[in-house]
Amino acid sequence: MTMSPRQSDAQATASDTAEPDLAEIPAYVPPVPPLADTDEAVRAILPMIDADDTPVAADTERACGYRYYQKAYLIQLKTADGGIHLIDPVAVSPTAFADLDARLHGRLWILHAASQDLPSLREAGFTPQHLFDTELAARLLGRPHVGLGALIEDVLGVRLAKDHGNSDWSQRPLPQSWLSYAAGDVEFLIELAAALRRELVEAGKLEWAEQEFDHVIHQPPAEPKAHPWRSLTDLRSVHSRRGLAVAKGLWRIRERLAQEADLSPHRIINDRAITAVAARVTESSVAAAKLTGRDWRREVIGADVLQFRAAIDEVGTMDESDLPPWRPPRHGPPSPGLWERRQPA
Repeated sequence: MTMSPRQSDAQATASDTAEPDLAEIPAYVPPVPPLADTDEAVRAILPMIDADDTPVAADTERACGYRYYQKAYLIQLKTADGGIHLIDPVAVSPTAFADLDARLHGRLWILHAASQDLPSLREAGFTPQHLFDTELAARLLGRPHVGLGALIEDVLGVRLAKDHGNSDWSQRPLPQSWLSYAAGDVEFLIELAAALRRELVEAGKLEWAEQEFDHVIHQPPAEPKAHPWRSLTDLRSVHSRRGLAVAKGLWRIRERLAQEADLSPHRIINDRAITAVAARVTESSVAAAKLTGRDWRREVIGADVLQFRAAIDEVGTMDESDLPPWRPPRHGPPSPGLWERRQPA
């Protein structure tokens, strides 16, 4: 752990009770553990995992914004006595993961923002059953900052280097600086969880937290949205129902192409390009709806362009009764932000 330089005796006497200036603490750079990228390397971890039965701190790195499927491209594990282990799930077989999961069966898993990592861990073959979520604990405690870096700094006085969180973790080989960053995400999780647990006990909220953790780990996957295309950025700029149909059609083509290529949809064509095309459509004509070269985020093959053009042309022939409504039918209560305006009582 890297700490701020020792103050002189005179300074220390004058500031015995002062809080440390965390801005002056150099960022902690963890050493890089070996990357386990073969079944044999994963099996070599097993004796170290067996050496203790302490909680396991875990994290994953995905390629959000780069890939369509949100699977893990790196998995980080740490136990109190077994150290940090970085595992490449792309290169390791399900059998090796099953052996590792068996060694971790029944242990407490410590995650930060667990709902983001649990699907990726489960897809890789892990089956966590008991959870401590440091982000959720911080929220229950009313802490003003709940990000991992801010929490570790506030609670433990260590500043982590946070440089590569938005990187394309699907690329190979992974740079050493990225692996160091990833190791830092689990290095202090066990100590952080212990400190937050003590705060929960003091606040009389430990039982609440355990109920919340149990809910998160047993929560089923979220139901897909009924009308996901309506989340397009700037959809409010579309002023015709035929324009809404164009937006819906282009969104569907983009979604299919993104799935086939395992690319983030925005790397094919971004939201604003779709809504800009749809905004030029009138109730009676799609003639002004044209895609331009600058709308695209990747090299586009001719067949892709033809599919988008065909989707626009199809909307031009739609009967008015087949066009999307301005607003979809609502099921259940409105969002909480609308309660005061719609039902003041």
